[in-house]
Amino acid sequence: MSEDQEVEGLGPRLREQRLSSRYTLETAAARVGLSPAYLSRLETGQRQPSLPVLLGLARAYGTSVSGLLGELPGGLDPVVRGGAIEPGRAGGWGYRRAGAPGRAMQALHVQVPPSLQDAVVRVHPGEEWLYVTRGRLRLTLGEQVHLLDEGDSAHFDSLTPHCIAAESPTGVELLFLHTLLQSPGGELCLGDRH
Repeated sequence: MSEDQEVEGLGPRLREQRLSSRYTLETAAARVGLSPAYLSRLETGQRQPSLPVLLGLARAYGTSVSGLLGELPGGLDPVVRGGAIEPGRAGGWGYRRAGAPGRAMQALHVQVPPSLQDAVVRVHPGEEWLYVTRGRLRLTLGEQVHLLDEGDSAHFDSLTPHCIAAESPTGVELLFLHTLLQSPGGELCLGDRH
């Protein structure tokens, strides 16, 4: 969008999204690669953001560009059919979306193979909930290690350094929910714990 095109109410929506994400002006600006002064001008309507800036802000705040622009969703389907979604893979882990996209909460069905242990400790804003459907899971929260069996669940603040791994020889499957979708660059990795 060009500088001379104004989107009504965009500035206040940007500020509202930042505050609901619990970011200071400085933190939000740093996450997107902007100066705090420029972000302030966007929030007060003195400047209009480019599309790349809007995309960055939407990722940082866990929303969509259409949400920032104030467009009403066209009735999202609340049902997600399992067979209609192709599973994805990342780092050897299997992921299958279990919730509707474009929401403030993401639901996944995750398969963690036994040989690929997650040595990366993650810390990010939000909450996480997981439920073990098959196998045994090793969940490290801060300095505590928890072993979860089928039917066990955990709900924790994502600002607690955390790491998950398969403890059983056949791997582990779990249902996983997390809030405040973040861009991959927004995740703070603390490195290998071993």
